[in-house]
Amino acid sequence: MTITLPPTASAELLRDIEAACDRIAPTWPLDQFIAVNPYWGWRSLPIQQAASRLGVLAGTTLTMPRSWFVQEWRAGRLSTHHLDEVAAELGEPGLAAAARVVLDHGEEQPQPVLQRMALVADLRDQDGGPVPGRTWTELVVHQIGQHLAARFDEWQATWAPDRGAGLFAGWRVDPSVTHGVRWRQGGEWARAQLSALPEDPATAISVMVAGLGIPEAGREAHLTAVLASVNGWAAWCAYRRWQARLVGGDDDAIVELVAIRLAWDWLLAIDMHGDDVAERWNEWAASWALADTFADETADDQRVDWLLQAAVERTYQDTIAEGLPNATPTTTTPEVQAVFCIDVRSEVFRRALEATSDNVHTRGFAGFFGLPIAYSPIGTALTRPQLPGLLSPSLHVSEAVDDGAAQDDLVAERTAALDAARPWRQFRSDPSSVFTFVESMGLLYGVKLVKDSLPHTHAPERWELDGVGGSQRALRPRLTMVDDDPAGAAALGQRVLTGMGLLEGFAPIVMLCGHGSHTANNPHAAGLDCGACGGQTGEVNARVLAGLLNDER
Repeated sequence: MTITLPPTASAELLRDIEAACDRIAPTWPLDQFIAVNPYWGWRSLPIQQAASRLGVLAGTTLTMPRSWFVQEWRAGRLSTHHLDEVAAELGEPGLAAAARVVLDHGEEQPQPVLQRMALVADLRDQDGGPVPGRTWTELVVHQIGQHLAARFDEWQATWAPDRGAGLFAGWRVDPSVTHGVRWRQGGEWARAQLSALPEDPATAISVMVAGLGIPEAGREAHLTAVLASVNGWAAWCAYRRWQARLVGGDDDAIVELVAIRLAWDWLLAIDMHGDDVAERWNEWAASWALADTFADETADDQRVDWLLQAAVERTYQDTIAEGLPNATPTTTTPEVQAVFCIDVRSEVFRRALEATSDNVHTRGFAGFFGLPIAYSPIGTALTRPQLPGLLSPSLHVSEAVDDGAAQDDLVAERTAALDAARPWRQFRSDPSSVFTFVESMGLLYGVKLVKDSLPHTHAPERWELDGVGGSQRALRPRLTMVDDDPAGAAALGQRVLTGMGLLEGFAPIVMLCGHGSHTANNPHAAGLDCGACGGQTGEVNARVLAGLLNDER
């Protein structure tokens, strides 16, 4: 196949690529795992419009099945009078009658079919998968996942690929990309096609959308669907871009992922039809210009579903409102004021504490307590953010040691302890010893295995204390600004207290309550800690702010 190279991707195509990339919400790594709205990229649209476009491009639905609404109605958790209220607000009073028909005859009515627009891999699946029991889409996602897992691995793999080249450039020369795929024209042919593509990802995308015959009006929708088909890895690349832009940089991994995923579809298309892809699949390619029309039709089909959704929500809101107590404002100064994270897991403790006495008042505040900090455990190279993932830290904290010589001794002692433990950890995970480790250690390691298997309820040791002696474990993280710039620290404290609404009427005791968790063998452990603290516990933030506000200066 002869490829005619454009000089560069057009400005219009670059805008389409950027728009598609902006639809992907970032996801944070497991050690900083926080809750993220997966539809963040669609926030500019009303939820009904976002849902219809997600349905057409990704096969995603944002409402429950109609059978579920029927169950809620029969259980008394959906009041039909709310159907009339919402329908009237929408200017469609007749829609309530259609919703009642669903509730009365839900089992007899079929659920509207959500039709996702097909990608090339889906079209190839219509002629059969690459192997029995597997689809082309599954194969493509698996192959991309293998390459990106090796590329983006951190701290796990002992052997890692060369990461000097860009993501797309490294993928083009990865011999495993086409290995094991049954190309009609052979593996060498597939390798030659990839080699002929431009090295620049955006220019390569320009070549491939032209080869597939995607019209200009449908490019943004098509590229969005391409990225949505590998949404997990796209979200990781979006995270890399988000982090880079927080500090004034940029990261194009997500653009390169568009090129990689599109290249698979392009290869599958020309492998099936040769150079005349656009002619053979003209109707399919042209349909991408109608993506918005299809989305509008889907939105029309889902009107009843959104009406039922609103009725369920209003019924629940009524239940909550009925259960709220009538609080009586008090002007007396309480004995204790406690500020809790607004995380729902803190709420039960907050309400229980308030119930113990009228002289205990509580407040809710974001669990990072308004501190834009990153934390570096003393004597380590680690730095982790302790604030919401959407923000970038501007201050750093570490454990405070009053004596400079004592601090140097602590850092040296901890560094030596961590360095001594590193070879042992490497021995346990090295490819040459990982399968023979227990056998090599014999009964010596058996004691540890037995001990670990015994039931216990104590919290695991905090890893931040590795290599720290007993007397030094009482050290607390401290903001150096308190000592170096008391006026700046006071201004920071004033902003935090203003945000809390706590400027007067202070109780003798003001308690800052961070929260965290402990768990074992759980890769999502950070998701159980404080999301406002970047998937960490709120201990550092609470201690730092308490130290700042307790300082008489």
